[in-house]
Amino acid sequence: MTSIQDDSVSHDLPGPWHRMRLWAGAHAVDDFYQGLVPAAVPFFVLQRDFSYVQASGLALAATLGSALPQVPIGLLADRYRLRWMAPLGICLAGIGAGLSGLAPSYPLVFALLLTAGAGIAMFHPPAGRDARCAAGGSATAMSYFAAGGSVGFFVGPALVTPALDNLGLGATALFIPPAVLMGFVLLRHHDRTSVAVAEKARREGADRPGLFATLTAVEVVRSTISTGLNTFIALYWIRHLSASSGLGGLALTLQLGGGVLGTLLGGRLADRIGMVRTVQIGNAAMLPALWLMLLCDDEHFALPLALLVGLISNIPFAVLIKLGQDYLPSRPGTAAGVTLGLAVSAGGLFMPLLGVVAGHHGPRGALAVLATVPVLAILLSAFLREPARREPALAGGGPAGTG
Repeated sequence: MTSIQDDSVSHDLPGPWHRMRLWAGAHAVDDFYQGLVPAAVPFFVLQRDFSYVQASGLALAATLGSALPQVPIGLLADRYRLRWMAPLGICLAGIGAGLSGLAPSYPLVFALLLTAGAGIAMFHPPAGRDARCAAGGSATAMSYFAAGGSVGFFVGPALVTPALDNLGLGATALFIPPAVLMGFVLLRHHDRTSVAVAEKARREGADRPGLFATLTAVEVVRSTISTGLNTFIALYWIRHLSASSGLGGLALTLQLGGGVLGTLLGGRLADRIGMVRTVQIGNAAMLPALWLMLLCDDEHFALPLALLVGLISNIPFAVLIKLGQDYLPSRPGTAAGVTLGLAVSAGGLFMPLLGVVAGHHGPRGALAVLATVPVLAILLSAFLREPARREPALAGGGPAGTG
């Protein structure tokens, strides 16, 4: 039988945003460095004469560093307190990415970006565990945490590109201080938080690994769609709609901005209609949204549709993070490592296949393939089940699943 005392840490606290603003801010800083890497890679080609193969290797270094360690780090975070792990992870992410622009050789740049990726990986599992504790039972609260990461990834290229364009690659060092500062803030926060509070992140109830595996499959499918959109939407505007590069960049910006809004909307929907239903609605709505964008041949009228695609495609994002932790109530750090790190990065493995399609049929061909992929997400999400319900968290504003 589930104990309502799990949420006792949140009974006397303000609303979801006040409980989650530290974790949302930390997530934004951490994922800023995920956005920094793809923004910086072209400058290594232009200013250091790195080949396209070497450039791809740098992107791979950051991806592997951030994806592969997530599960073992999650297991460690679930077994031990390790209050230093999330602060150290943010610091490593910022220092590795920041020093990469100053490194004199390709192997050193590769190693620094690999270190940055590992730092990003060190943050997600313990932060997801502790953010779950702070969120209580509220999916809305968890959506703030998830949206923080989306904001950081969105802001990264917007700040990094003009800095490197005007000041050169060495300007990556300017982005080290935010990581060190946030790491210090997180460490101080942990010093004021008792070990007993961290244990509240664990819910009573049996783990449901079968449902968690299904959820992970849904995440991988959605990651493929998200990564593909980020890769090809600007090219679609430029090559198929004959728009300027600036308009193509605006389409990407709107799509990413819509993702932030969709993440927040998904949390509120989940607190009202249930997590599984929210995931299923978000997956189903992707089909008409994507095809509607592809059917519009006007580069200006299609811009609001790019925003709509970003919004709808991210409705399930935060919900899947919380649902994954509810399916593995005894291992919230591991669940966060998979849903926030491994599964989200796995979509990048399918990009070479989409690249082949784009090579033969253009960016529109690649997006047309992506517009059919939601069918698989719809079918998989039909097998998800709502966790056992319990009393609503007083400060969370909605029901919480326990697994």
